[in-house]
Amino acid sequence: MIAHKSGSLTFFTPEAVDGASAHFFDAGVSAGFPSPAEDFKEQRLSLDEELVKNKEATFYAKVSGQSMIGAGLDDNDLLVIDRSLEPTNNKIAVCFLDGEFTVKRLRVSNGEVWLQPENPDYPIIHITEENNFLIWGIVTNVIKKV
Repeated sequence: MIAHKSGSLTFFTPEAVDGASAHFFDAGVSAGFPSPAEDFKEQRLSLDEELVKNKEATFYAKVSGQSMIGAGLDDNDLLVIDRSLEPTNNKIAVCFLDGEFTVKRLRVSNGEVWLQPENPDYPIIHITEENNFLIWGIVTNVIKKV
C-alpha cells in the first residue's frame, strides 16, 4: 500500500495482490461452547473481495483522534472508504473541511449539512457557504486490531 498523510488522517491506496487470500472456516466461531472441529469446512477468503466493492474508488485511511468513538471508530482503526457511494443523511463520511480531512456522521436536513461527531466532547459542525467543504467518500467498513 502507498501512504499519504493529510491532516489527522493517513490515506492508503490499496494494491491488489493476486492469490492473496486466507483460510476461512465457514461454520463460524463459537463465542459460547466449543463446536466440534469436524463441523468446519475450510475455504479461501479474500478481504479485498469481502470489503471492497469498487476497487477504483476505494481507499483506506487510518483514524487519528477520538471524535467518533461512539460509532466504534477508535484511534488507529483502519477505515475502508468508497468514493463512488452517494453521500446521504446518517452516513459516516470522510470530508475535506477548510483545508483538513475529518471523519464525521453526515446530518442533512432542509438543505443544510452538519458534521456530527460521535463523542459529546466534540462540537457539531454546521457547514455554511463560507466553508471550503467536500464530501470525499463514505466509510463502508472499519478494521480493528485486537
